[in-house]
Amino acid sequence: MSRLALLSVSDKTGILELARQLVEKFQFEIISSGGTAKTLQDAGIAVTKVSEYTGSPEILGGRVKTLHPRIHGGILARQDLTEDIADLEANNIRPLNLVVVNLYPFEQTIAQPNVTIPEAIEKIDIGGPTMIRAAAKNFKYLTVLCSPSQYD
Repeated sequence: MSRLALLSVSDKTGILELARQLVEKFQFEIISSGGTAKTLQDAGIAVTKVSEYTGSPEILGGRVKTLHPRIHGGILARQDLTEDIADLEANNIRPLNLVVVNLYPFEQTIAQPNVTIPEAIEKIDIGGPTMIRAAAKNFKYLTVLCSPSQYD
């Protein structure tokens, strides 16, 4: 089975090059959310949308995309524990090997003149920090990249 990467980025700088390398050179399969999935699809890169992978649609206007057991189980599974592997198999979850995520541009948003509070609130990222922290907790089994400067 090929390795699995989750790409979900606000800053799309370098994401096409990274995705191509992951697929062509390292034989990764990619799952991705929202705008990142569209960017990859438009460039002809094979990608499975998070909503297709999880079987759950993005809801609440995109506020809930990656907050799902198939995503976080894949991030948090300790791949040397029989119990964790059994849970993955019982729930049709694949372990993630790479998480590429960067956060919504909250500081840039609130620095804009005349930004409204509702606009600012929508730039408070929930899924991104959750995935970063989960990946950091399980660093032994997967890699997390948070900035285009880390892609090389």
